[in-house]
This record gives sequence, C-alpha cells and structure tokens, in this order.
Amino acid sequence: MLSTGLPQGAVPKLERPGPLRDRVYEALLELITTRALQPGQHLVESELAGHLGVSRQPVREALQRLNTEGWVDLRPAQGAFVHEPTEDEADQLLTVRTLLEAEAARLAAAHADGAGIEALEELLAQGMAAVASDDVDTAVALNARFHAKIMELAGNAVLAELAAQVDRRVRWYYTPVARQRGNQSWIEHRDLIAAIAGHDEQRATWLMREHTEHTRRSYHERPKA
Repeated sequence: MLSTGLPQGAVPKLERPGPLRDRVYEALLELITTRALQPGQHLVESELAGHLGVSRQPVREALQRLNTEGWVDLRPAQGAFVHEPTEDEADQLLTVRTLLEAEAARLAAAHADGAGIEALEELLAQGMAAVASDDVDTAVALNARFHAKIMELAGNAVLAELAAQVDRRVRWYYTPVARQRGNQSWIEHRDLIAAIAGHDEQRATWLMREHTEHTRRSYHERPKA
C-alpha cells in the first residue's frame, strides 16, 4: 500500500467515455465520500495517478476542482489534503437535509403508489440484511438509495435537484456513524414506509424529521479520532 493509504480494492474503475479529468474527479470524489480517503489525509498527485492509471495532469485538475467545491484543501508548499469538516459545517448541512427530506416524505405520502412502496420495502430488506452482516459500505449505499427513492416518489423536480446538491455530503457525514445508527436507522425506515403507504402526510413528515435529526445528533456524538 502506498502512502496515499487506499484500502485494497477501494479504487473505482474509471468509466469511459467522457473527459478524463471528469472521470478522475468522479473517482476521487467517490473515494472521499466513502472515506476510503480520510479527512485530513495527504493526497499525493503521483500516487493517486498511479492508483488510477492516469498521468498527473488530470489528477491535478481534479484536485483543483475538488478544492473549489470544498472537498480538498490545497495548502501552499504542503500540497493537497482531504478537507476536515468542522462541526458547524456538518450541522448546517444536516439541518438543510432535514428540511428537504421532511418535505419529500410528505409529498411521497401524498403520491406514492404500490410499486413505489414495494421498491422501498425491497430496499428495507436489503438494508437490514447488510446491517445484520455488518456490511457498513453496503448499508451506507442502500441508505442513500432509500432516501433517493423517497425523493423520487415525492415527484418534485426542484426539490430533487436541491437534494442532489447535498446528497454526497450527507453520505460523507453518515458513513462514520452508520454502524452506530445500525439497525435502529432501518427500523425508522420501516416506520416511514408504513406512514407513506398509509398516505399519512403529517406522520411521514414527523418521522422523517426525527429520523434525520437522529443522524445529525449521532454525528455530533460520534467518537472523535
């Protein structure tokens, strides 16, 4: 393992076609949001290029873009480092997430059909199985898919666009508390499904607000490295 410290098998394959700099950007962003690259970790251009099988130029361009978007910090004479989010940054993002997700749950309860409920129930079964087998990465991915499905069932394109802007940062903050939230998170998902299936807009809104607030509090209460 090189000093960049990527876990075995963590490096995603670069999808083709598309501009190389964009594919490198997506690969690095995925590594950051899944915490294969940890907050504060030094990012060495040559090593990342070697991992991804590309030259240093697209890596440099991707790091500059990630710096602009707040995922990476470029420090003079030191290089690039994965951004370390402050507690205030996390709190602001997760508070906005609560507002968006609560409205999505209300709209989903108003509009969801049988096929939508069935899709949520399938994700619930997969998520609980992932938690039971302590497969945190899969549980995190399924959690994101569950919330994305509710957003889809809400049927509001503007709301979905806003949610997409915060989705990756939500995953970033959720990953370190996924095991801590564990089965309880999916129990809350099950209750949400029941409210949505029953077209109970008020209860779905309240449950989603409580659910996302639990995650926000868990993040702040997590063991610090």
